[in-house]
Amino acid sequence: MKIAEVKKSAFAMPLTSPAFPPGPYRFIDREYLIISYRTDPEALRAVVPEPLSFDEPIVRYEFIRMPDSTGFGDYTESGQVIAVSFEGRSGGYTHAMYLNDGPPIYGGRELWGFPKKYAQPSLRPDKDTLIGTLDYGSVRVATGTMGYKHRALDLGHVAASLSAPNYLLKIIPHVDGSPRILELVDYRLEDVVLKGAWTGPAALDLRPHAAAPVAALPVLEVLSATHILADLTLGLGKVVYDYLKPERSTP
Repeated sequence: MKIAEVKKSAFAMPLTSPAFPPGPYRFIDREYLIISYRTDPEALRAVVPEPLSFDEPIVRYEFIRMPDSTGFGDYTESGQVIAVSFEGRSGGYTHAMYLNDGPPIYGGRELWGFPKKYAQPSLRPDKDTLIGTLDYGSVRVATGTMGYKHRALDLGHVAASLSAPNYLLKIIPHVDGSPRILELVDYRLEDVVLKGAWTGPAALDLRPHAAAPVAALPVLEVLSATHILADLTLGLGKVVYDYLKPERSTP
């Protein structure tokens, strides 16, 4: 393969059989259970990277079912998103995500910088309760529960929350182990078709685990819970801060 051919065809690894296809990435009937909670502000200060900042120590613990997604297939995801601000604009910083499918792990890390690791999350109704769980290996590390569709939410308000900026810390190492890419990425959810949103009483239990330290952001108070069903496109995003060359960062 000539150098020009390599440059033309290179999109993702492996070169001749990429682990995921080019986007856009459309998700049909994406289902969320989001439990917002108050945590220890000192714990947040230890993990939120500048230039992001936060006012209130609020974390969203998310369980997400994705039964139909372009190129990625059928899988489930779970993790933590921290309420932050960047240059005066509120958004969410994805701190940790765990999922059970290879292509969205590879694509999420390589394209956007999602902090994805392999695990076994689930989201399902159990009679009158919506239940989300996360198992890392054989150990249960997270359980979230919500009363099933107790009250419908205003769709306009929920749609506005889904359109907020989302931030990621993209890290790609050099061959010597030092960071080759170290960037703050802003991505958005696009073309959202909101099919329903509900709330109800909720509880969240996080357990310590060395390789899945979700409990390092402890639950001090559960604030709210939201159950969402939507179609959407995952936007590819843009770099808003380059840690290695900050003078070249996009404002």
